[in-house]
Parts: sequence; C-alpha cells; structure tokens
Amino acid sequence: MSGHSKWNNIKNKKGKEDAKRAQEFTKIAKYIMVAAKNGGSNPEFNPSLKTAVEKAKAINMPNDNIERAIKKGAGELEGVNYEEITYEGYGVAGAAIIAHCLTDNRNRTAADVRHIFDKHGGNLGTTGSVGYMFNMLGYIVVETSENDDVDDIMMRAIELGASDVTNDENIVEIFTDPKDLETVYSGLNNAGLNIIEHDTSYFADNEITLSDEDLAKMERLVDALEENDDVQEVYHNVENL
Repeated sequence: MSGHSKWNNIKNKKGKEDAKRAQEFTKIAKYIMVAAKNGGSNPEFNPSLKTAVEKAKAINMPNDNIERAIKKGAGELEGVNYEEITYEGYGVAGAAIIAHCLTDNRNRTAADVRHIFDKHGGNLGTTGSVGYMFNMLGYIVVETSENDDVDDIMMRAIELGASDVTNDENIVEIFTDPKDLETVYSGLNNAGLNIIEHDTSYFADNEITLSDEDLAKMERLVDALEENDDVQEVYHNVENL
C-alpha cells in the first residue's frame, strides 16, 4: 500500500463525524444490529460485532444504547430489519465511489443515493462498475513514541499475518486480509501497543488527484452521501480528499 498516509483521510473523516454525533449514534446502532443478527450477540465470538461496539464506544455512545441495539439485532427486542446494500458510481472527473448502506427500505435508499449522485455531478453505476478498483482490507493504526522500536513493531505485525506495513512519522499503518484482522490486532494489543484504529475498509488500487475546483465538487458529493441516514460508509479513490 504505497502512497500517502491513509490515516490522514480517516482522521479528516472522523473530525466531520464528531460534528454530527447524533446521526453517528443512529448509524452505529444499525451497524451493531446487523452484526448481532448475522453473527450472534456475543462480541467475543463475533468480530464484526466487537468492532461495531468499539466504534460505538469511541464516539461515547451510551452503553444502554449499545445493549439495546445488540438485543434488537439478536431478536431479543422488537426492531427494524436492516439489509446491507452497496452502491457504486462515479463522482466528479471520473472519481470512483462506493457507498455502503444499511436500509429498511431498498427502494427509498436507491432513489436517495441516485438523487445525490445526480445533484452533485456524479453518475450512479451498476454493481461492479468501480468495485474492481478497490480491495477490502483489514486496517490497523499504531501510534508510536520515541521509546518504541518501529522496526520491531513492523516485524511483529508481519509475523502475526499482516500483508503490508508502512511507517509515517509517529504512525505505523498495518494492512491485513480481513479474516486476519482480529488475529493481528489481538497480537499487537496484547503486546501493549497504542492502537488508535482498527477496522476493515475499501482501499483503492490507484488514486487520482483532483483540481481544486473538482475537489470542492467531489467533497460536496461525498458529504451529501455521508449525511444520508442509510449510508454507513463512503469510499473513493481521490488522494487529496
């Protein structure tokens, strides 16, 4: 995974999320419900649910909300049945976009996503239209200090099963096959390292750089998608966004 730090993009995104915390609670609750429905209500035996709960705690979601979402997903409480849908399309200047959604109304979500693409100069594509440009990977970020042996951290990650490791100033970025994420994370966490992020995400094989004018348009499109209640995650291949 050559190129600039992926963590920079994730930090920028997290900053935006902090400004709309209530909406994030709703989205994380959906994520928890689907994870519990698909893999059971015990986070220790359900990696997806464990990650969802950790995300919820990271944004200070109350424990009662977390437990209620788990119970709804597991069928212990009455709740809405959400399904996962992924939309692919093109943004400004041919930029590739993937929008991962959780919805209780497929027709509504499809219409909303199409409208957002159209309104902001994009074009909603068919399944597979841009997906081939991305890979789903596990992703771990370790924050290091001057007392840490960065080479040792990188070697330890590889020995645990990481597929690639990069170092950028005080950040070590570790990439894994999604199925190996929890193994690598657990090994590094047990070693006492300062892990500030771990999740799965789509990463573009090749990124593009937009002009300032196109970048502003693309940012408005991505923001509009992320503001939609049904859209959980938005991935793109723009390096400078």
